[in-house]
Amino acid sequence: MSESEQKNKPNRRQQILETLARELETHPGSRITTAGLAKAVGVSEAALYRHFASKAKMFEALIDFAEESVFGLISKILVQENGVRDRCEKIVQVVLGFAEHNPGITRILLGEALVGENDRLRVRVGQFFERIRTQLKQSLREANLSGGERAAVSIDAAADTMLALIEGKLSQYARSGFSDKPTRYWSEQWPLLAQGLFRDG
Repeated sequence: MSESEQKNKPNRRQQILETLARELETHPGSRITTAGLAKAVGVSEAALYRHFASKAKMFEALIDFAEESVFGLISKILVQENGVRDRCEKIVQVVLGFAEHNPGITRILLGEALVGENDRLRVRVGQFFERIRTQLKQSLREANLSGGERAAVSIDAAADTMLALIEGKLSQYARSGFSDKPTRYWSEQWPLLAQGLFRDG
């Protein structure tokens, strides 16, 4: 095979993950089988297992992608934004935006697509949301120490409120068959939420 042919050859591993995410999006409420996934990809089940040892490994790879995407952007927010209100708004917005653009992965993060799958996957998605809570609490804690704008309630209560908003909007999105976008009404909702969550030092 020539060098140009090698470059044009599809990345089969990536193709499998993209197809799995698409199948999760287009078949909400359905359990994805390796046989069905192999058919959608256009390969044999044996070919799937050459790239992933199990279906759980495929789900883990999509969770890895979610973590890298979301927390990579959050790291930039923590560097670029100093105000706690702006930091928290953008952290929440990043998660909502990622979910909106990745509906299939949203089903995984909510645990809906993991029914009957390996328990460690549920632990992984639980850790994903706990990391978001930790980032929010870190921003709130730093703000309380700075003497500027700070949480109007306890740090735990403020972080929990924002996390509940994230999880609620993701659940609405999945329940609507991905028609009710997570960022819908965001420009109206955040000022209302922020008014109750923050106060001047």
